[in-house]
Amino acid sequence: MIEVRAATENDVDGIRDLFLAAYGKSYTYPAYYDPFVLKKMVFDDDTLLLVAEDNKSKVILGTASVIFDLGAFGDLAGEFGRLVVHPDARRRGIGKKLMEKRLEIASVRLHVGFVENRVAHPFSQRISYRYGFAPAGFLPLKAYFAERESLALYVLHFGAALRLRRNNPRVIPEVFQLAQQVLSSCNIEPDAIIDGDSAPYPNEHEFEIEEMRTKGYASLLRFERSRSGEQEIFGPARIHQGLFSLKATHSHYVIARKAGHLVGAIGFSVDHVEKAVKIFEIVTVDQRPIRMLIEEVIDRCLKKYDMAYIETDVGAYSPSMQRTLLELQFVPVAYIPAFAFQKAERCDVIRMARLFVPVQLDGSSLYKTTKPVFRIIKSNFSTHDILPQLARALPEIEMFSGLTKEQMRRLIEVCTVAELKEGKQVVQSGQRSENALIVLNGELTVSTKLGKKHHNVGVISAGECFGETALLSREKHTVAATAKVHTEVAVMSRRDLSQLIRRRPDIGVVLYKNLARSLGRKLRSMSANAAHSKQSRAGRHH
Repeated sequence: MIEVRAATENDVDGIRDLFLAAYGKSYTYPAYYDPFVLKKMVFDDDTLLLVAEDNKSKVILGTASVIFDLGAFGDLAGEFGRLVVHPDARRRGIGKKLMEKRLEIASVRLHVGFVENRVAHPFSQRISYRYGFAPAGFLPLKAYFAERESLALYVLHFGAALRLRRNNPRVIPEVFQLAQQVLSSCNIEPDAIIDGDSAPYPNEHEFEIEEMRTKGYASLLRFERSRSGEQEIFGPARIHQGLFSLKATHSHYVIARKAGHLVGAIGFSVDHVEKAVKIFEIVTVDQRPIRMLIEEVIDRCLKKYDMAYIETDVGAYSPSMQRTLLELQFVPVAYIPAFAFQKAERCDVIRMARLFVPVQLDGSSLYKTTKPVFRIIKSNFSTHDILPQLARALPEIEMFSGLTKEQMRRLIEVCTVAELKEGKQVVQSGQRSENALIVLNGELTVSTKLGKKHHNVGVISAGECFGETALLSREKHTVAATAKVHTEVAVMSRRDLSQLIRRRPDIGVVLYKNLARSLGRKLRSMSANAAHSKQSRAGRHH
């Protein structure tokens, strides 16, 4: 008989032995081997630590935790932590009992629960989904075990959470698809509004930057107290918690001064085990120092801390902050509805992350419910990586000339990346166009069929486009295209382009005007050729 109950001081050695049995001596989180840390978790009111005990042998066969009241998330939000079952006791329903007990206790203390599942195997993802958690994100290479691993973020709402949710979040276009997908997964009416007009925060650097000591703390508290606008960054710590508490959680503040006067600060925590940083607060008198403060944390991640990953949770109602982070190479990796309290409402947040290691996204061990979110985030990273190349290439292509930088960015956002093996035929003569291809690396050979033989008529090189005219005019291709060597292309599909034009008819006006100009030139060329042929025949007749 297995009993699941709250852990006591007498269970500490048993929990430690359980982690040793499950993970060996090289577990990433050595704190779980430390009796003092485990004892602190037992007595901490903000941590629920459960054990599953065999009533006969009195041996602890499983453990699980929930971390409640995560600071500035408005409390009532908690992380469902590591659930561990002894290797010799698996398939006895112990994990199920621990999960059910966690939910029973957490449901009366929380509005939002979340879990960061490993994706080295699908088991924890499947368990999360089975107990009502919905996929909300994919955190690329966030965790460090034997090597860096990605995590699948799942979320579950309790009690009045969704009744208190503030609706109609305003998100930049790069976030919109993820937001709508997650809202649907959480059985919330997808109500995100695209904001493509809000500008990023100014790129000003006329500030002196320094680490915050005791001096300046009182001024920051006054900034916080007089905050008139909405909070834009959310996290597990806040300046009002006090310097001692912040230092105990490895939190740091960097402050900005102008002419000796304090004008703002940014708070961030450093996890040296995971090699990960989280920005949890920005406090400023106005918008001017925001961008430079974020850049300072990025610089410290690279030069001082040797970090691999940085993330922050930004309000889904703050498009200027979202745009600023995007320009600083952060990518949206999760969307969490009703996650943070803002006055009397629960607000959605967007988790945005930047990696300082090569991005390698592998979805081979994802549970089926994780895959739709994974595909969106993988596409976000692909678009982010090809953005500079496409930004250079598109203005040189006739079909896209005349677009503003903002319109060009919207167009780039609907592109995906594909790799073509040498000899791969991507378009056949007579085939109706479904995609336009912009060559990023490599070459495409263009050929036409005369009789039974194919004759090469040209090459499409890096920075050039194939199929854009046929894509808009719905004509059939008169030539074939084949990868001459291993080639990487950006793909713009008819469906995605049509959806973009419906949302942004101003982009459609430019594209179709260019198409009309191109077709008009072709018609004039054909008329001139026909007239020339007629004159030649007439000359021969005379």
